[in-house]
Amino acid sequence: MTRPLDGITVVSLEHAIAAPFCTRQLADLGARVIKVERPGSGDFARAYDTRVRGQASHFVWTNRSKESLTLDLKNPDAMAVLRDLLKGADVLVQNLAPGAAARMGLSFEALSATHPQLIVCDISGYGEDGPYRDKKAYDLLIQSEAGLLSVTGTPDAPSKSGNSMADIAAGMYAYTNILSALLLRGKTGQGSHIDVSMLEALSEWMGYPLYYAFEGAAPPPRTGASHSSIYPYGPFAVGDGGTVMLGLQNEREWKVFCEVVLGDAALASDVRFHTNALRNTHRDELQQLILGVFAVMNTAEVEARLDQAQIANARMNDMAGVWAHPQLQARQRWQQVGSPAGDIPALLPPGRNNRYDYRMDPVPAVGEHTEAILRELGLDDAAVQALRAKQAI
Repeated sequence: MTRPLDGITVVSLEHAIAAPFCTRQLADLGARVIKVERPGSGDFARAYDTRVRGQASHFVWTNRSKESLTLDLKNPDAMAVLRDLLKGADVLVQNLAPGAAARMGLSFEALSATHPQLIVCDISGYGEDGPYRDKKAYDLLIQSEAGLLSVTGTPDAPSKSGNSMADIAAGMYAYTNILSALLLRGKTGQGSHIDVSMLEALSEWMGYPLYYAFEGAAPPPRTGASHSSIYPYGPFAVGDGGTVMLGLQNEREWKVFCEVVLGDAALASDVRFHTNALRNTHRDELQQLILGVFAVMNTAEVEARLDQAQIANARMNDMAGVWAHPQLQARQRWQQVGSPAGDIPALLPPGRNNRYDYRMDPVPAVGEHTEAILRELGLDDAAVQALRAKQAI
């Protein structure tokens, strides 16, 4: 079985989430990903928490199927190893502090003269130029800068997303840009320089609220888990203590919702509610009507009525609910992968392909592959021991 990126070697100077999320997806497609970590402690994301049998939740999510090579990049001997490794690499990914890679001579300009086919992907908070170039950036800070916090939360308080939205956005665009650069290299024979900004990645995902506030118009209000401009579209409490999420998209669905779900066909033509704009204006009144009907029903009964009316709906699952989700189970989306603490479950990457299976190899221990990689580069026992003595690895 051949995977799309079999034979591609990626060297990554990565930490935290954005770059590791990018390179894990490259590994999913068969790429060999060599993760360069600090000797001893490794990627600082390894210490974020201990929720997965002593391992960090972020780390096990973004680092399976990789090889861990420890190098102290402040040591000239370690830098010599890295440069030797890059001779056989197809892609270099880095999300070090602003300007750090360039100061080490690892910019695209410095490398392309001797490695013209090398693809270099730099991931940073704000990009390689502009007035914010040197600012440090973390996920929550970029969620703030990109305006996500301003449209997320309740009228009383903004709220960040519950996962690393800015990191994920940047990692996804780095991933797709690298795939594009590999395709381009197949046509031109030349590598590319990719400059991915977390701010630009998340700002792209803010397209709807940006255009909603076009030319100084009022931005979408913060409406908790409800849609800011479509109603009813959001969570509704049910009599058994559950919560059902439902969404209406058009007037046909509104009429069926009134008749089948609420049991009040006349409500569809009520002057307060007969268009989405009016329902949005009078959402408090409509909410009380809906909650009154749902209060005497249980979650399964509400879901049954919504399904009968073909109204889109969902349960508001917690994490335990997702772990046990019957659809993920039925489609066999969970698979076991190895880790330093034993096998753990991992979701298969989204998208099934009938021509190949995704690579689902273990999460590495810090420096697990250091000696093997050094020997591939031609170093003998004495040379490896010398590097250890100098604390280069």
